[in-house]
Amino acid sequence: MQCSQCTEKASIKCAKNGQPTCVKCFIQWFEEDVHNTILSCSIFKRGERIAIGASGGKDSTVLAYVLCKLNREKDYRLDLLLLSIDEGITGYRDDSLKAVERNEVEYGVPLTIVSYKDLYGWTMDDIVAKIGKKNNCTYCGVFRRQALDRGAYKLGAQKIVTGHNADDLAETILLNVLRGDVGRLQRCTSAITGADGTLPRAKPLKYSYEKDIVMYAHFNKLDYFCTECIYAPNAYRNHARVYVKDLERVRPEVILDLIRSGESLAIRSEVEMPQVSNCTRCGYISSQKICKACLLLQGLNTDNLTLGITKQKKGKNEATKEENGSSTKSFALNTTTGCGSGGGNCACDNENVVDF
Repeated sequence: MQCSQCTEKASIKCAKNGQPTCVKCFIQWFEEDVHNTILSCSIFKRGERIAIGASGGKDSTVLAYVLCKLNREKDYRLDLLLLSIDEGITGYRDDSLKAVERNEVEYGVPLTIVSYKDLYGWTMDDIVAKIGKKNNCTYCGVFRRQALDRGAYKLGAQKIVTGHNADDLAETILLNVLRGDVGRLQRCTSAITGADGTLPRAKPLKYSYEKDIVMYAHFNKLDYFCTECIYAPNAYRNHARVYVKDLERVRPEVILDLIRSGESLAIRSEVEMPQVSNCTRCGYISSQKICKACLLLQGLNTDNLTLGITKQKKGKNEATKEENGSSTKSFALNTTTGCGSGGGNCACDNENVVDF
């Protein structure tokens, strides 16, 4: 079969458009596709300082590689930095961070690692040992988003970019429909979230299929870590992932169709949306009086593991005890800023951020 772009023999079929291409044309097409997403969504401004969320996995590795290449070839003039989060998962994160460290040397981009242990006094291994394997992804998701903010502020970054791809967005849309989460459903397809705050997040791979990302990494011989998190098999997202993959096998366009459906969604004016305010404990943006990260930390440090997990009846939320004279110091972070999100938008509030 001939390449759809040149006269060479095709060696791959693009997952996104179904076109047969040779390796050279596939690489060029993929990079141009990402570049077009960056331009059409106005993701960057020339000269910005960008923190790349680097986990060592295929998506963030491809993102870092492509951005470095486009930054040179398309004259973005970005100041790129690698930012990794060490959740403290033995046999998983310690190994994946080695891949990021190798990428730091290969790409010539400085790396900063921020750990849960330093920020919260807990590792994910500690948390799972305390709470078991149920709800551990809730803790990790909240703390990880917050840790990325902390690290980015430390670096003086103006924006965080993550490797979330088209498959991820399709799954997120489906999850938010299943949970009836109107607030997230309205925002989850945006290429840039938190644009009105001091530290926006962007997804340059928003329209890139996971299969194409894997093949791009393969053809460029990129060094990445591919083992799944040992605590992830029980995650609720896995059900949505399996469903989307089943649909994709029948109709590959379903991934982009789900994204377009989310993009075209309009919420009726009479629908009550979460009201954003500031966490009374740490001072960062939250749709609740006390943000999710502060509640989860309080629960861990006081052995009340329902805080931040189950909904509390009005007037019975133990987190409000501090207003009656109880000190908050016993469950605060190892910093003076409460939830530790740095300055600006809090990344720990489930109602205020996209569920990645």
